[in-house]
Amino acid sequence: MSTANPAIAVAGLRHWLVFAARRIGALVAGLAVLMTATFGIVHLIPGDPAREIAGVTASEATVTQLRAKLNLDKPLVTQYFSYVKGVLIGDFGSSFHSQRSVADIIGARLPASLSLALAAFCVVIVVALLVGISFGALTAESRRPRLLMYFGMVTGFLTSIPGFLLGVGLVYLFGVVTQLLPVAGRDGPSSYVLPVIALAIAPAASMARIVRVQTAVILAQDYIRVARSKRLAPVTVQVRHVLPNLATPVLTLGGMLLPALLGGSVVIENVFNWPGLGTEVVSAVLIKDYPVIQGIVLVLGFGVLLTTALVDLALGILDPRSVMAED
Repeated sequence: MSTANPAIAVAGLRHWLVFAARRIGALVAGLAVLMTATFGIVHLIPGDPAREIAGVTASEATVTQLRAKLNLDKPLVTQYFSYVKGVLIGDFGSSFHSQRSVADIIGARLPASLSLALAAFCVVIVVALLVGISFGALTAESRRPRLLMYFGMVTGFLTSIPGFLLGVGLVYLFGVVTQLLPVAGRDGPSSYVLPVIALAIAPAASMARIVRVQTAVILAQDYIRVARSKRLAPVTVQVRHVLPNLATPVLTLGGMLLPALLGGSVVIENVFNWPGLGTEVVSAVLIKDYPVIQGIVLVLGFGVLLTTALVDLALGILDPRSVMAED
């Protein structure tokens, strides 16, 4: 027995290292694809940034000189490799319009976007778990098909509402009709309420449906019947047995949810004039500020790739079978 355990430990470590190496490799490959796609898409935006900056009345000589200053006169391949080289050393370039470092622009705007996404993420997780577990337990124990139908109708409706439409409705209701909450800017905790609701309500409803189904499945297991036979309180059963078994699906969904909220906040930020990356990237697209667009999209995309890789590694720790299954 003593000779087998070290061998098993070494084999497990090898599987884990291979699994981690694959995830890191996928992260690097995804980043390379993201850089290439971002560069290509940005340069497909109609119009000439140099003409945009110089103005419609500027002479062609002035525009040509400005294009050379911005390195837009070089072949696209040269521009691409210059862009990649800058990214690899942490230099995203400077804004065509303000001449500010793109890294400084992102650094100033990222906290607002992150705080909004994280606040919405916390709301989604808490609401989804509370609502999903409650309705899962209620429908599993009482067998109420009508209640289940209403739950599906309400969550389905909330899931189908576009975030920007909900945001506009919230702005009208709370900013125009009742004037109870601020509808623009980031100034204190109250300014988070409406954008967080607009960002969180659809994913919370969607995740609540999944949690309800998973809860019903867990409550039908034999070990739950054994726990109930010991006359444990329903809350104790849910905390000790349901929540731990929900960890893997919730972690998986949460790993996809956080970057989705960060990306989805682009629209919500513009509805509520939130001083984050979303409003900045929209402004950059309108004025064809290539370095700013590339830098922000790259940071948001890297956040998605990194979160996905970290969630995969966390799931590998929680469920070693997922590591072994890939060999």
